[in-house]
Amino acid sequence: MNVAVLQLEVNEEKTKDERIAHATDILEGMHRDDKQLQLVLLPEIWGTGFSNFDNYEEESEELKGRTYSAFAPLAAKLGCYILTGSFVEREGSDLFNTSLLIDPEGNIVARYRKIHLFGYKSRETEVLTPGKDITVVRTEFGIWGITTCYDLRFPELYRAMVDKGAEGFLVPAAWPINRLDHWSVFNKARAIENQCYLISCNCAGSHGGVTFGGHSMVVDPWGIAVASGGDKETVVWANIDLEEVKKSRRTFTALKDRVL
Repeated sequence: MNVAVLQLEVNEEKTKDERIAHATDILEGMHRDDKQLQLVLLPEIWGTGFSNFDNYEEESEELKGRTYSAFAPLAAKLGCYILTGSFVEREGSDLFNTSLLIDPEGNIVARYRKIHLFGYKSRETEVLTPGKDITVVRTEFGIWGITTCYDLRFPELYRAMVDKGAEGFLVPAAWPINRLDHWSVFNKARAIENQCYLISCNCAGSHGGVTFGGHSMVVDPWGIAVASGGDKETVVWANIDLEEVKKSRRTFTALKDRVL
């Protein structure tokens, strides 16, 4: 399975429309290069900027709004799944931190609303409504659970996804550079303890007084980062084999040995 992680720079210089245009240009370039992609990931609230809370309501979207409309045609053109990263979704009077998984026909096959909202030096808990539903989706490339950023600190969510059949996790994020050590530990720990692949896509750049840590990574079921990015905008490429999940669980039976 070929994966491309778009570690996008989020700064003060671009508008949401310009960021969307930039991201779609990158994907169009992949189409021209005839990359054999199966999955693309983008980061968290990359269009608006995670810390740009005053603009959340103004730049919020309905489910099939600007983000979906930009990436659904590209998913069909590239013939791959695209995890849009998250955007501010509007439903009635509520705002959610929402990611969509779009299939190679341009259809939404999964929606995840961030469950654990971040309140430490952040207004996310003030302006957004937490999601309630665990999201696990079956594709022809395996069974994937979707989470977002701060969720990484809550291992019970990942274990619940494994209990629903997850073989891998997809994690958009806007994780700051000053807690980069935690980021690396959690990426690997969630993969190791659940014997799953974990694919994360973090923001790069600085926005709203926050410098993002980058270092998106693809971690295998043994906790080895088979691909990773630095702290600048980049595309992280990886080829993964989900048979490694079955092999790790068969040869090292930690999940079967659970008592609780």
